[in-house]
Amino acid sequence: MPGLPLIIDCDPGVDDAVALLLALAAPEALEVLAITTVAGNVGGDLTARNACLIRDLAGRPDIPVHAGLDRPLLRATVAADHFHGATGLGDLPVSTPARGPEPEPAVDHLVRVLRDRPAGEVTLAVLGPMTNLAEAIRRAPDIAPRVRQVVAMGGARREGGNITASAEFNIHADPDAADIVARSGVSLVLLGLDLTHQVLATEARRARLAGLQSPQAAAARQLLDFSARTEAEIGMGGPPPMHDPCVILWLLAPGLFRLRACHLAIETRSPLTLGHTAVEFRTGERYPQNALWGIGADADGAFDLVVDLLGRYG
Repeated sequence: MPGLPLIIDCDPGVDDAVALLLALAAPEALEVLAITTVAGNVGGDLTARNACLIRDLAGRPDIPVHAGLDRPLLRATVAADHFHGATGLGDLPVSTPARGPEPEPAVDHLVRVLRDRPAGEVTLAVLGPMTNLAEAIRRAPDIAPRVRQVVAMGGARREGGNITASAEFNIHADPDAADIVARSGVSLVLLGLDLTHQVLATEARRARLAGLQSPQAAAARQLLDFSARTEAEIGMGGPPPMHDPCVILWLLAPGLFRLRACHLAIETRSPLTLGHTAVEFRTGERYPQNALWGIGADADGAFDLVVDLLGRYG
């Protein structure tokens, strides 16, 4: 049986790169139809190149990469190269990929695939700002009910923000896009800092990757080690969270995570709290449910799955 039809929309990015390696290791479970890229952690030219490089590393030339929008819908660009390095891939060596992105832009590709495929078939894993998806919905509102589910990394409630006091980076980078998606009626699962800060790539967990004999596992270890050093250098403290990998892990093993129904709203006006995710669990007539919010994770089980997936490359 083919796996879950999936498009991965991302902004690689150190943790995006690890997430892509995990997703591409499980073709029996995830039928990755395409990788679409967007500006976010670094500029759009770099995120597209990085996605192609990770595709090469994973040995999956069959998967097309489509480059997307290179700036937020309405605002100035916010980057996170201080977390991801100048190239976006930490200290991983970079080169020219074997093949670049396809001619079809990411937004056009999203619209075409969601119209061509049966309604309710395609899931979207969104690992960066929601710019591409929001623009696709703006251009073609009919695609929203055709999406099976949007599973995204973004937002913060209990944990507070990682780019401002109250905002997580992916949402803060394009809050207007996140607002469009939250209001669109898509089936939305949001895994924010409340959850990803529970799944940490500790030194002991990273050490488990050293025993895996493959270039892919070695690259994942190098990426995570870079994140650990960066967390220490910028004063965040503690081991790096597995932000974007959690989306792929949830798709593969949802039983490792706990979700709670909520009403989700995005702050788009306040300069102080721009990109804040207002998560209301008291759903009902006043606050209708429009999302599932990640609240808990089995971190040991999640990293067991990481080791299993990266071990498949050997």
